Amino acid sequence: MFRNLFAALLVTVAISAAYAAPQWLNLPPTPTLPKAARSGLAPVNGVKIWYAMFGRGEPVLLLHGGLANANYWGHQVRALQRHYQVIVMDSRGHGRSSRNQDPYGYDLMASDVVALLDHLKIKKAAIVGWSDGAIMGLDIAMKHPERVSRLFAFAANSDPSGVADIATNDVFNAYIARAGDEYKRLSPTPTEYKGFVAEITKMWESQPKWTAADLAAIKVPTWIVDGDHDEAIKRENTEFMAASIPGAGLLIQPEVSHFAFLQDPEQFNDDVLRFLGRGGAAAK
Repeated sequence: MFRNLFAALLVTVAISAAYAAPQWLNLPPTPTLPKAARSGLAPVNGVKIWYAMFGRGEPVLLLHGGLANANYWGHQVRALQRHYQVIVMDSRGHGRSSRNQDPYGYDLMASDVVALLDHLKIKKAAIVGWSDGAIMGLDIAMKHPERVSRLFAFAANSDPSGVADIATNDVFNAYIARAGDEYKRLSPTPTEYKGFVAEITKMWESQPKWTAADLAAIKVPTWIVDGDHDEAIKRENTEFMAASIPGAGLLIQPEVSHFAFLQDPEQFNDDVLRFLGRGGAAAK
């Protein structure tokens, strides 16, 4: 009898696995950050930017995506802090960071990053960016190349035309709702999420607007990376950026979406570590 029950259980598990949603259609829970060696609020460009630091070694700065916060990097911090000094931050108006009346813009937020590095007395760091964070990394690589040792840019776009329509996408709508709950818990202005989303959306609709010539100015070693099922970024724009940046590598991660670092953190972390371990050499 027990043998029959066991066989039935195996069949049930096999059927469930066969019909389970692929990982690119899932939005795994937001991880937590490990205990930081140092954290605080840095006075930067008229706002207070929350940051945390982990581990020791060459600095690696992780920049999160729009509407999110630094907690989304929990899996990556745990993998990287064994080899590097890892810095995370909440972009202005996101997470635990404050904002002022200045309109959101990638140039402004990138200047916040540079000012935070100044505050922390870090001359140069590798940057790993996701979505808006990757766009900020590209902005810094263009305008402050002396501050970037190398850049892993995941799920960026170079122009608003490179963004797909995500209005009815279930994964993205779940993310926006989750980000709202997190905003209420973390933000110094917890009741202003609706207005925050409206202002960030204005930025998304008009920025960035980079040409091939703009991207060609990037000389730091760069990988342009995306998931093969990214809901938001059009593949042709990803390929355009990789082709326009001299010596850039193009990496398409399999079976993941805009949220690859949550959906398959082992794959994502391995790729980041492989890139960082190249000693700054560009992918071929």
